[in-house]
Amino acid sequence: MGEIKSAREIAMEKIEKLGEPTEEERLEWKYVPEGEKLAAKYLKQEAELLPELNKYDKKALKYVMKGLNSVLIKNIILPENEAAKRTSKLAIDGIKAIKTDKLRVEAVINQIRHLFNHYAENGEKQRKQAYNALKKDFQAKLEQALRQQMGSNAANFRIDVEMQPQFQEEWRRLKSQLDSQYLQLLDEYKQELEALA
Repeated sequence: MGEIKSAREIAMEKIEKLGEPTEEERLEWKYVPEGEKLAAKYLKQEAELLPELNKYDKKALKYVMKGLNSVLIKNIILPENEAAKRTSKLAIDGIKAIKTDKLRVEAVINQIRHLFNHYAENGEKQRKQAYNALKKDFQAKLEQALRQQMGSNAANFRIDVEMQPQFQEEWRRLKSQLDSQYLQLLDEYKQELEALA
């Protein structure tokens, strides 16, 4: 029968098998987070990208760009409100500034803009219709439940359906379902952007 090892002993053996990190791994561990921080500052409008990027040597720049690119692309989001629109615009402007394949980048960004316009115009109509239908359905069910419980006294009660947790939960689920087609397409465009130089 073999010897029983503690979790620490097992972990130490695994670490020994891994060996020393390569120079590439060290550079990535150091500079990807710096790129992520730069992206966050840029999105808060506390930093300009190109002057900041010029501070890095060629070896580090590759990893800074990786972190920067990742955060900018994650911040291209559906234009649900003004803050989301501003964030997406900044992220898109940042992507355009750092990518070298300008024509292909612009083509993908145009697809994203088209998607955002469709979401804002047609998607808004769909969401309003779905919201009103859900509200009407919930109101009818709530009134029926009140009549069953209270009989003729039910007419004296007014309940704001929109404030009911069940309604809010159902609306979030329905909205998520409506948005899923847009999100799926947006994710495809974001993957295209990520792959571009």
